[in-house]
Amino acid sequence: MNLTAVKSIYMFEMARFFRTIMQSLVSPVLSTSLYFVVFGAAIGSRIDQVEGVSYGAFIVPGLIMLSVMTQATTNASFGIYFPKFIGTIYELLSAPVNFLEITAGYVGAAATKAMFIGLIILGTAHLFVDLNIAHPVAMLAFLTLTCISFSLLGFIIGIWAGNFEQLQLIPLLIITPLVFLGGSFYSITMLPPVWQTITLFNPVVYLISGFRWSFFGTADVSIGVSLAAIALFTAICLTAIWWIFRTGWRIRQ
Repeated sequence: MNLTAVKSIYMFEMARFFRTIMQSLVSPVLSTSLYFVVFGAAIGSRIDQVEGVSYGAFIVPGLIMLSVMTQATTNASFGIYFPKFIGTIYELLSAPVNFLEITAGYVGAAATKAMFIGLIILGTAHLFVDLNIAHPVAMLAFLTLTCISFSLLGFIIGIWAGNFEQLQLIPLLIITPLVFLGGSFYSITMLPPVWQTITLFNPVVYLISGFRWSFFGTADVSIGVSLAAIALFTAICLTAIWWIFRTGWRIRQ
């Protein structure tokens, strides 16, 4: 693998992140803090506990996942779309790098940004609620896997998008609703049996459930199923990216 090429793409994308630090970091942290105030304080004062955990602490994993999934997707999609927009992607395609090296550079940078934001939000959560992490290593593992998998999805969206509006279409209309309906602010066991079954078709449920288990030791679905869901999602994204570079779909058009 051409590590120099991967490092160059990675460092370029990270430099862009720090040039737009207010938009890239401060904005998602402030918006998440508002969720803590509204849901944790206002609604949490009316809900005592969920599965033996205070409601303010219970929503922390869901809020982190909401920000991480959105930021990973957005950063990766913009990172690959912008070279398409200004035409520099042809220089990248003509360079002696393969699709894995290009993907590693862009996806690695987007995943790093999302993980950085997730950890900042986790630190911010301690200002609002008492929070103990039962399985810190598993928490970091789930966070890393989520950042990588949704960065891969964002990379695909960036190649697919034909304009800037389409870059926001899937994160806004699909990912955010799936996160809200995936148990971010509640346990799916609180739903009627029919809706519990329907909710299990939401892939985000497995990510949030596994991540919440790493905090509190409780989950809506088994950890094995959560890991299998992440692995399957990542494999599908990698296969799609391989096919895109093999056929030139939306790249050479």
